[in-house]
Order: sequence, then C-alpha cells, then structure tokens
Amino acid sequence: MSNEPDFWRENLTEEQYRVCRLGGTEAPWSGALNDEKRPGRFDCVCCGQPLFVSDAKFDSGSGWPSFIRPADDQAVIERRDTSHGMIRTEVVCSGCKAHLGHVFEDGPAPTGLRYCINSVCLVFHPAEEQPAT
Repeated sequence: MSNEPDFWRENLTEEQYRVCRLGGTEAPWSGALNDEKRPGRFDCVCCGQPLFVSDAKFDSGSGWPSFIRPADDQAVIERRDTSHGMIRTEVVCSGCKAHLGHVFEDGPAPTGLRYCINSVCLVFHPAEEQPAT
C-alpha cells in the first residue's frame, strides 16, 4: 500500500478518493451504510483495517453512520480540525490515515461520544460472513 495520490486514485472510486484522501464529506442520508443494522464489522475501505463494530452503532439522526466507540483503542487517530470556521475533532484510520469523519461529545451513554463516519470510507462485513477466530 502506498500513500501516493496515483495509487489511491487508481484503487478508490472518485467519491471515496474525495472523502478519504482529500478530507471531504458525503451528503447526509446518501451513504449505503447509514441504515445498516446487521451484526458485523466496519473496515477501512482504503487499507482494510477493522474500525468499528455493529454493537457500537446507533441511529443518531444525523444522516451518517454513527458509533459510540471504535473497534479498539488503536483503530483510529483523533486530531484537531479547524477547517470550515469550526473547531472539531477529525477521525482518521490509524493504518493508512484516511479521513473517516469527526467525533462529537453528544452521543449516548456509556461513552457520550458520536463517531460520525462517512459510509464511503467503510466496508461492511456481516458477522455471518466473517471467518471464525
């Protein structure tokens, strides 16, 4: 895997590239995974790293898939984002540094967090299709 723009342009759709590599955002309620309710795992579309699991997903009403926590403490990196005249916390994949979305402190218990993630950044693997560990 490379961090070269040509590699990503060749291996991602135009929308995936715009969001994951250029820090864009998909339109609310446009993502295929917003209404996904089956048990499973959400991996990074760029590098395949596990990022979130379905038992941490909730309907935030925001129009993007939302989670109360990442799959594990090492899955994502949070960093300060001052773009668009706001101060937010950006969420990126710890494996390939793909932009995923943002985390807000208005989520439900027990974490109080809402990881608001773009569907195009994720690949969903239903639990019944995952190999036994």
